[in-house]
Amino acid sequence: MNTLANMEDLCLVPDVVIPPKFKVPDFNKYKGTTCPKNHLKVYYRKMGAYVKDEKLLMHFFQESLTGAAITWYTNLEPSRVHSWKDLMITFIRKYQYNFDMAPDWMQLQNMCKIVHESFKGFAQRWRDMASQVAPLMTEKEMISYANLLPYLLDNSMVAITPTKVPQPPFF
Repeated sequence: MNTLANMEDLCLVPDVVIPPKFKVPDFNKYKGTTCPKNHLKVYYRKMGAYVKDEKLLMHFFQESLTGAAITWYTNLEPSRVHSWKDLMITFIRKYQYNFDMAPDWMQLQNMCKIVHESFKGFAQRWRDMASQVAPLMTEKEMISYANLLPYLLDNSMVAITPTKVPQPPFF
């Protein structure tokens, strides 16, 4: 009996009831280096069918974490986390600095292509950063900024074509 009590101390939610045929969704693993609020939104949406079951949300949250973030979760004191809301608040407080460090428009504007980076690689890196800019950019704003990409790249890689192509003289 004493061993069982110790085992229960290892769980954040020892009395969770897992529904029959429950399948853990595939989660993008949070490493502790991006916005915690975005991770919570994605997690909550993937667990959509179970959002009324706080214990299930709390228990399977660990499945969406990796690295330092899973270590943080496993070291949580069960006596301090009583609800899904408590867990969310604790998580956001722990990783708030990632939200505070979100790139801004100026950082996006100052991005440059790395020497041996392909255009595709640069464009993907640019789009990844654009999706994190706070406040979030609309698709229209991203497209508008993306039109500046050729100016940010090495001139030898991209030729800018004039809108009117000069015509040869005709007799």
